[in-house]
Amino acid sequence: MKPIYILNGPNLNRLGKREPEIYGKATLADVEGFCREAAGDHAVEFRQTNSEAEFIGWIHEAIDEGGGIIINPAAFTFTSIAILDALKMFKGPIIELHISNIHKREPYYHHSYVSKVATAVIAGLGTHGYRVATGSMLELLK
Repeated sequence: MKPIYILNGPNLNRLGKREPEIYGKATLADVEGFCREAAGDHAVEFRQTNSEAEFIGWIHEAIDEGGGIIINPAAFTFTSIAILDALKMFKGPIIELHISNIHKREPYYHHSYVSKVATAVIAGLGTHGYRVATGSMLELLK
């Protein structure tokens, strides 16, 4: 069975320290643990980068080797047509994930390029959303 790619964008390496009133106190390492636990025996490629080029490279890798993508593109959500174009090539399910409810935030957070190709969107569940996304991806891959 092909792995689930869980791809995290810029500044998510600062989880637990960055605006904990919005993003909570869990670290990215905690989030990875939640995902691996929820995935059980299913393989997971869990990654984070602050580089758009590296992010796109990982999407290309998932196109060739992945079963599904869970993507928290962070700020790239609202700015990157290049990421949208890469995701258009992916044939499997894509779950867009946001820790906060982007629709309750400032207006520049309201337009997601990723949503245009996402199978589903999860926003506002905090880091628990990663567990939900992983469980949902397993169902989509059945």
